[in-house]
Amino acid sequence: MVKIRLRRLGKKKAPVYRIVVADSRTARNGQCIEEIGTYDPNTEPATVKVDAEAAKKWIANGAQATDVVAKLLKNAGVM
Repeated sequence: MVKIRLRRLGKKKAPVYRIVVADSRTARNGQCIEEIGTYDPNTEPATVKVDAEAAKKWIANGAQATDVVAKLLKNAGVM
């Protein structure tokens, strides 16, 4: 199953995330199929940048977003 989820980057206690499309069986920071955006919770307000076309394409092809990513996509106006 293909999932849209977060990949953690950044320093200790200062995470930055990439929104990626990956197989659900791979590790959190493992190989991904495509990177479709970023999420930075350290800024005020939190910064979310998403390639809306790519996200819609993957959702239409059956990819499932995790709960956190679904909330981010909804707030960004993609879903």
